[in-house]
Amino acid sequence: MIQNIKQSPLHLIVNPRSIAFFGASNRFSAMGTNQLSSLKSLGFEGNVYPIHPQEKRVLGFRAYRSVLELPEAPDLAVMVLPTGIVPQVLEECGRKGIQQAIVVSGGFSEVGGQGVELEQQLITIARRYGIRFLGPNCLGVANPHRKFNMTFLPFKGRPGFIGLASQSGSFITQMFGYLDRCGLGFSSGISVGNEANVDIVDGMQYLATCPHTKVIALYIESIRRGREFIAMAREIVPSKPIAAFYAGGSEAGQQAGLSHTGALAGPDALYDGIFRQCGIIRANSIPELFDFCLVLGSCRRPRNNRVIVQTHSGGPGAAAADACSRTGLKLPRLAPNTLEKLADLVPQTGSVSNPVDLTFSKNPMDYFEAIPNVLLADTAAGGLLIYYLTPTRLVRRSMENMGFDADQIPKLTEKLFDDQAGSLAALVKKHRKPIVGFTFQSHENLFIQKLVKHGLPVFPSPERAARAMFALVSYAQILDGR
Repeated sequence: MIQNIKQSPLHLIVNPRSIAFFGASNRFSAMGTNQLSSLKSLGFEGNVYPIHPQEKRVLGFRAYRSVLELPEAPDLAVMVLPTGIVPQVLEECGRKGIQQAIVVSGGFSEVGGQGVELEQQLITIARRYGIRFLGPNCLGVANPHRKFNMTFLPFKGRPGFIGLASQSGSFITQMFGYLDRCGLGFSSGISVGNEANVDIVDGMQYLATCPHTKVIALYIESIRRGREFIAMAREIVPSKPIAAFYAGGSEAGQQAGLSHTGALAGPDALYDGIFRQCGIIRANSIPELFDFCLVLGSCRRPRNNRVIVQTHSGGPGAAAADACSRTGLKLPRLAPNTLEKLADLVPQTGSVSNPVDLTFSKNPMDYFEAIPNVLLADTAAGGLLIYYLTPTRLVRRSMENMGFDADQIPKLTEKLFDDQAGSLAALVKKHRKPIVGFTFQSHENLFIQKLVKHGLPVFPSPERAARAMFALVSYAQILDGR
């Protein structure tokens, strides 16, 4: 394991100060033009040098006929070019002194035949000049912390704490908006493509030393360097969690991976064993991968697998209890002193078993402070799974009936929700136990936004919330050696 992020072959690929770009023009239907446009629109602050045989300017940047004419040797070369000329261009980059590259172009080993020979040429040229490169057949890199987006889709969202190393470029670009809607973002997203030079193990190593990355996500179709992968993961996991989605376990998935990146996948059971051996938490779907990343990067680790469910409706509570049971979480009996304290807070119509069903509590604010405080204090509880009903309209209507000025109601509602979310966040710090929530409301709901702002994860179903809590339990058990 490297000790300094600058030792990683990916450092200047993900954090370049200057870029030579091949394949962009003023023709906006071209993929290269779209990728350069993505770079420009996010506000990259380094030098950008488009290389074009005819254009004087490309997207407002001064263009150069050859990389050899550039006033400096840029940190990075990006190539979105016809397959056959990529080796020649990489050779010219080496002669210029460029040490890092992203080869977006496809048509190499993933298609077989001559593509295999062309990819070998890239490997030989890179070795000759000491070049490290991503790809070929990749979609590039996104590092929003440096305003660097080298993918073909405009970046939407915010910098975040999830570091993704992916053998599919689409799972970087397509996740921009998805993560933003969940209140998340990438620290860096790295598309490794065919892994001819830099692979997913290098990606893990870089993200392990990245200060913006709290959790590492992997999209895997195959593992080429098995021993190195396991050794790297084992070294990383004690200080930074890793979650992975493996797409090659079925016959159909193996065939798709072979045609996608030329990857030779293995049976599902093999990868299950690899992940268990090195402490990687396996997700069964792409949404679940990022559900796991959300809690692993933002939540306290539970001390055990026992969870208390808090609800104010019987149905969601029963569904949550069932989801916990199927997942492997336990619902403990509440301690006598917990029951005694709840007696003053829960109406007779409620239930103080587990799930704790409050129906309509005596004081609505108790749902967000007094009651979860009692539940988290129970020594049996490893964490709290809570159902959020978010009656924004009811709150506003109540304020109207109480005679509040109509202009003040939105501000008062926002403050109320912020206070409620803040109370729950304070309890997490006080008890050092996780709170994971679920709701059937949209994440655009104001109260849900406040919860997310305060670092409280909220999922769209009890099943996803329970699975996320179980991921936290799994990581805690990995660290404890259980």
